[in-house]
Amino acid sequence: MRRRTRIAAVGATSLAAALVTATLLSGSNGAGAPTELGAKSQAGSVLLAEASDHLPSETATDWVTYADHVVVVSAVSERRVPASRAEVERGEGVIGRQVTLKIDKVLWSRAGAPKAAPKTWDYNATGWQFTDGKVDAPRKMALHERPRVEPGHTYIMAMVWEEARCSPGDTPEPARWRGLGAGSEIPYDAGIIGNGEFEGGTQKVAKAQKAPAPVSPLGLDATAAVLEERLDGQAADVLAAELKSAKPGVKRQFAAAAGTTCG
Repeated sequence: MRRRTRIAAVGATSLAAALVTATLLSGSNGAGAPTELGAKSQAGSVLLAEASDHLPSETATDWVTYADHVVVVSAVSERRVPASRAEVERGEGVIGRQVTLKIDKVLWSRAGAPKAAPKTWDYNATGWQFTDGKVDAPRKMALHERPRVEPGHTYIMAMVWEEARCSPGDTPEPARWRGLGAGSEIPYDAGIIGNGEFEGGTQKVAKAQKAPAPVSPLGLDATAAVLEERLDGQAADVLAAELKSAKPGVKRQFAAAAGTTCG
């Protein structure tokens, strides 16, 4: 299974910039987790875009520092978000996608979280890319080394509530639930961490026979190692137990979270 790498924002072309803008809203075998790769070919059929993580998202420490809740969700439906008029006139751009997620289970919540976990979550996901003016024949798009989040699949996600922001000179951003980044979106079909939809294809992970020892393969504190690389093949309760024992770190200020709260 793929090892995740730190994803950097791309801005070399107008299309790449559009991809990053459209997807900022929002894989990796752990020791002892037998894995069978069953990924359908992504190359050629799915355009893999790149974007920066919203907040630190890879470790248990990241999750309990920045998330309000960690939940199991089912993707139940999706709708297209039309490309902008400027993109249509230019003949290339992005068709967005909003996925309705049903919250099946809350695995962990931060003490003092500003809002309870919702029943549903309208999640902004990658959609499609079109060129040569072919708006009616777009190419499916996903983020590199992230789930695309498609109806019919189940995921574990870390989510954070952000109040509306009114940064000078920018369009106001409404209050909303958001994910943290690549590491906080984990396939979870059939109740198995790492199993399911990934990059718009599928990957299969065999169920582990027993829970892994609570240490990282690098000999470091388990909470500082990439979660999915150690927990693939496990059930959500193993992850929940680790989150409950993890200690939050010191929050850092990020540009994506900066701005003046509206009101």
